[in-house]
Amino acid sequence: MKTAEICRKIEKSREHPEKKIDRENAMRVITGSARGRRLKELEGLETRPTTGKVKEAVFSALQFEIEGRRVLDLFAGTGQMGVECLSRGAAAAVFVDRRADAVKTVRENLRLTGLQDRGRVAAGDALQFLGETRERFDIVFLDPPYRTGLLEAALAKAAEFDILNPHGIIVAEHPADAVPPAPPGPYRTGRTYQYGRIGVTLFRRAGNEEKEPERP
Repeated sequence: MKTAEICRKIEKSREHPEKKIDRENAMRVITGSARGRRLKELEGLETRPTTGKVKEAVFSALQFEIEGRRVLDLFAGTGQMGVECLSRGAAAAVFVDRRADAVKTVRENLRLTGLQDRGRVAAGDALQFLGETRERFDIVFLDPPYRTGLLEAALAKAAEFDILNPHGIIVAEHPADAVPPAPPGPYRTGRTYQYGRIGVTLFRRAGNEEKEPERP
């Protein structure tokens, strides 16, 4: 057994039981067609999966916004957020990550849950994807590495290229003490939720009502 693998096993054995349970809960599909299915994880410290408590809270807030919608899971990692949406009846989901191991893991998780027919995985840079895509989405998940400037850049790109459908939602995860600034209109800041050191802010796109011509 390699030294690095031995070290990982030792660290996991020392992990606090509550943290271990929370991580395991995070990697299970909460409800829907793939309910209870355990997803594969990524090795290493570069990926920081959304915790079980945060994941449950996010989907409690979004529960009536998902069915039939188009989802973008940017900085996808394991793809757990997009997979959860597909399990709950989302029409389609696109997963974007630059890491080859993340792309492979997302594909494996789609296969494990039987949701690959509605999921598409794109390997590449998240910001470049935002600038080049011609697709529009109803829900976008943004969870890049903390304090790298990537979240702010992704929000600015999303607004610049207006990738959301009217009344769409951006779900941004960030450090609790670093709420990102609101992107320009027609986007506005919704609620911010705090879970210990983690914050989640919802940004919403306005409808197109103001663009509709006046009726006689």
